[in-house]
Amino acid sequence: MSEPLPVRTVLVTGAARRLGREVALALAGAGWNVGVHYRGSASDAQATVTDCAAVAMAGRKVDAFQADLGDESQARGLLGRVAAAFGPVDAVVNNASMFEHDTVDSFSYAQLGSHLLTNTGAPILLAQALHEHVKGRAAPPRDAVVVNLLDQKLWNQNPDFLSYTLSKAALEAANTMLALALAPRVRVVGVAPGLTLTSHLLSQEKFDALHRLSPLGRSSTPADVVAAVKFALDNTSITGTTLLVDGGQHLMKFDRDFSLM
Repeated sequence: MSEPLPVRTVLVTGAARRLGREVALALAGAGWNVGVHYRGSASDAQATVTDCAAVAMAGRKVDAFQADLGDESQARGLLGRVAAAFGPVDAVVNNASMFEHDTVDSFSYAQLGSHLLTNTGAPILLAQALHEHVKGRAAPPRDAVVVNLLDQKLWNQNPDFLSYTLSKAALEAANTMLALALAPRVRVVGVAPGLTLTSHLLSQEKFDALHRLSPLGRSSTPADVVAAVKFALDNTSITGTTLLVDGGQHLMKFDRDFSLM
C-alpha cells in the first residue's frame, strides 16, 4: 500500500485569473493546500477557489487572500496570513505581475517604481518571509521553494515595455542572490514562459500566428508552464537557475513585443 502524499502548502500570487489560476488548479489537483492570492479580482479569485476545491484531495484546504503587493506592509504580511489559515507553508509561486506599456520615450520614475514594487520587491519579500517561516522548523527541514515567473523576453530583448522588462530582469538577477542567501533552507527557481495566453491586444488569429514563431513551431501552453512549475517545486536539486519554457522563442530575434507585432 502506497504512503499518503505529504500535505504541502503553496501560496500562488496573482491566482485569480490566467496563468496563476492554471497553476493553482494544477497544484490543488496534485495534493497541495493552495492560497489563492488576488489584488482586486475578488469574484474571479473565489471562482478559482471553488474550482480548486472541486479537484483537491480530501482534507486539503483552498482559500483566497487579498493583498496589494505594491504595498510593502501588505506584501510582508501575506505569507503569515496563509500560515495562520493553513499551517506550515512550503512554497511560494510569484506569478502576480504588473505589465503596462512604456518605452524610452515615455519612461518615468513612477512607471519604473510601480513595476519594481510589484514585480521585483514583492517576490523578494515573500522569499524572505518564507525563509523566516521555515527557519524555526525542526530538522530535517521540509524542502521549501520559491518559483518566480519570468519572461523569455529577458533573453530576447526589444524596446517595448521598458519598465516591465527592467523589473523582470531585476527579479532574474535576484534568483541567483536569493538562492545563495536562503540556502539550504529555501530553493529559488525561475520559470520563463514564451507567448502563452492571448489578450485584448491580440486577435485569436494573430495570437495563433505568433505562437507558431519558434524553432519548435509552437510556444508555451499553460500546461507546459504548469509542468515546469511543478518540476521546479518537486526537484530538490534545482536552485538559482531559470527554466525557459517557450518553444525556443528566446533563440529568435523579435524587434517588437508580441503584442505590438
